Amino acid sequence: MEIENATALVTGANRGLGREFTRQLLDRGARRVYATARNPHSVDVEAAVPLALDVTDAASIQAAVQAAPDVDLLINNAGIATVTPVLTGDLDTIRQDVETNVFGMLQVTRALAPALGRNGGGAIVTVLSAASWYAVPGNAAYSVSKAAAWNLNNAFRVELAEQGTQVLGAHVGLVDTDMSAGWDFPKISAREFVTTVLDGLAAGEIEVVADDFARRAKAALSGPPTTLSL
Repeated sequence: MEIENATALVTGANRGLGREFTRQLLDRGARRVYATARNPHSVDVEAAVPLALDVTDAASIQAAVQAAPDVDLLINNAGIATVTPVLTGDLDTIRQDVETNVFGMLQVTRALAPALGRNGGGAIVTVLSAASWYAVPGNAAYSVSKAAAWNLNNAFRVELAEQGTQVLGAHVGLVDTDMSAGWDFPKISAREFVTTVLDGLAAGEIEVVADDFARRAKAALSGPPTTLSL
């Protein structure tokens, strides 16, 4: 994927990783970056194009797609972590994780995939997690949603291969953002993570495992299931 002169759409672009993706894409010469958020007035990256988008609302997605017909790079970044266990947590809260992190990402990608094809194939980057590969005590709902998102992203790659769309999954342990503020674990900076992901995208990669934590989590998949938790 050639980032220079690309037209990107970033979900959840008003803070954290989404804001950093928006900033770095513009720094790398993207022609236009649609920076989406539920409240587009909260987007503060100069030169970005603020755009309203709620990934859980079909009408909002359709309006955003109509407003951005020239997209050839989709950054699936929007997500939540409700910190909910699966056996004792509120079911509606668990559904929020799945609705946003799985179905939200699916709906946005389904809506934009035809535009990517019309615009030459382009690329999709999905922000995943080391939690795709293990259960987090007290927050397993997030792990479940990210495991599903990982496999969903694999399905995107298979189903969009014919139209030449590069699909990259980006895994990381913890990034130093507002979302991870309550977790006392080693974190990498948003700048480092986004730089690593965009370098991988430009190199034609389909997976980026951005830090040691995520690399250890992936390696544990070949071991006994007892290792697949913190």
